[in-house]
Formats: sequence, structure tokens, C-alpha cells
Amino acid sequence: MQRTGPRAGLALLEPLAAEGRLTGHHRQYAVRAHLLERAGEREAALADYRTAARLTTSLPEQRYLQGRAARIEARGDPPQR
Repeated sequence: MQRTGPRAGLALLEPLAAEGRLTGHHRQYAVRAHLLERAGEREAALADYRTAARLTTSLPEQRYLQGRAARIEARGDPPQR
């Protein structure tokens, strides 16, 4: 994805999400959040990081994902649309 950018990665995630095998899995939201953040979609990334943190049962993963969300919030820059 480094060569084609975060939008290409998001496009690849769409069919996986649509087929439903990853529904409710925290990694789907974590990957999407990362790509959204890189694409400049701060609000959507924040929501997906929070969802991923809520869905994982791993405390280290929860802390990591909550930290990513907190970092977005701390920036305080206006969301891009």
C-alpha cells in the first residue's frame, strides 16, 4: 500500500467487509482506522480505533488502539472532509 496509498488499501478492504467474514473482528477496524488516518479522515479513523479497542480482548491491543485514538484527539486539528 505504500506505493499506491491508503485509498487503495481502503478499496481492498471493502469486499472483505462486504462478505462479512471479518464482521465484529477488531483487526478489520484497526486496519481501516490506520488507512483512514493516513488518508486524512480523522473522525472516521478515531471511530474505528475506538471500535477496534472495544472489540479486542487483548489488553495490550486495547491500550495501543486507545493510544492511537487519543493521539488523534490530542492533535485537535479540524477533521478533513
